[in-house]
Amino acid sequence: MSRPRLALFVLEALPNARAVRRFVTDHAADIAFVGLSNAERPSSGGLIGQVRRHLARSGPAILPYLGVNFGLPDLLSPLSGLTRRLAGTTDTPTATPLKALCHRLGIPTLTVDDVNGPEVAALFARHTPGIIVTFHFDQILSGATLALAPLGGFNVHPGLLPRHRGPVPTIHALAEPEPAFGVTVHRLAVTIDAGAILSREAVTLPADTTATRASVILHEHGRVLLDRVLAQLADGRLREGETPAILPYCPFPDRALLTDLRRRGRKLTDVRDLGEALALSARA
Repeated sequence: MSRPRLALFVLEALPNARAVRRFVTDHAADIAFVGLSNAERPSSGGLIGQVRRHLARSGPAILPYLGVNFGLPDLLSPLSGLTRRLAGTTDTPTATPLKALCHRLGIPTLTVDDVNGPEVAALFARHTPGIIVTFHFDQILSGATLALAPLGGFNVHPGLLPRHRGPVPTIHALAEPEPAFGVTVHRLAVTIDAGAILSREAVTLPADTTATRASVILHEHGRVLLDRVLAQLADGRLREGETPAILPYCPFPDRALLTDLRRRGRKLTDVRDLGEALALSARA
């Protein structure tokens, strides 16, 4: 089988930014289009609505994590000169926001408000990708949307599925008595993070690793696993893993979980992560 054309769906943020930009650069010839999730889409309540929901569930302790992971790269990009100085970065910026990178590489992009809507369906009809790849994407693809790609879809999940299904697996891994970090590439399914496992790898991280730093590292490991899975697909060597048991869904943490993490000295984010977010903004 020749290498299939890819439809790539991404919410670009600190955890995946460098890994996904590398993936796009390496696979530019194979990418049919890139769907960029609109994190402030009206259907999710917009920025204010989402912050209110997080505060109601998690309390103010979640705000530094949200800011470092999802807010700073976008909010501070107009101040790239200042953030370069704050981050101690003096070199000419080398990374670019994903949309700009795709434009330079000639890859069509779409800002996605609804991955199951008519605009996305029109992109599939126009570009006819063979397979879907989601790489830190925050919208759920319907069965009808998955069926638009003849070969189905793959997802990169920064956790050891079937454990820690959901949007922030490194927080829930950190909350375990003995944190067990890893990354999984699995088949996309309508049920969140429940498709057949194609590749999975445990990753040993230092004891002081934050949930943020773990996610950055694991997305880079996930990029490597995804490359292998795509190569196996193209060579006809891909073995379909078994569909795992569906374990409980792990949402954004509640106040009790965050209090317990703080009591045990385990951090969602720290000043080193802030520096990474500033550096990412500086190069944007």
